[in-house]
Amino acid sequence: QVQLVESGGGLVQPGGSLRLSCAAAGFTFSRYIMSWYRQAPGKERELVARVSEVGYSRKYADSVKGRSAISRDNVKNTVFLQMNNLKPEDTAVYYCNAEDGLGNGNEHWGQGTQVTVSS
Repeated sequence: QVQLVESGGGLVQPGGSLRLSCAAAGFTFSRYIMSWYRQAPGKERELVARVSEVGYSRKYADSVKGRSAISRDNVKNTVFLQMNNLKPEDTAVYYCNAEDGLGNGNEHWGQGTQVTVSS
């Protein structure tokens, strides 16, 4: 059974930091491109960060570049998103996404974790 379980969200003050985790199970984790997306109220889901199958390549949205770092542990089947200097506009539900690196269209989503940045 495929599972992507996010954790680490919560309420944080502006300027603070959070580390999101996404634990994967039920598929060959090291074959999948892993990404974090977010969706704020009234807005479309957007890509935040992406890491390639073995972690050599990373991509970030301009809005989080320089403040965030995506990483993965292919032994523990987990992907992380470290976010620093958080801003109120980072408030959103953050989703973990797994996309099969074989390009066959297989894709999995987590349930999401809420991040709220507010004083």
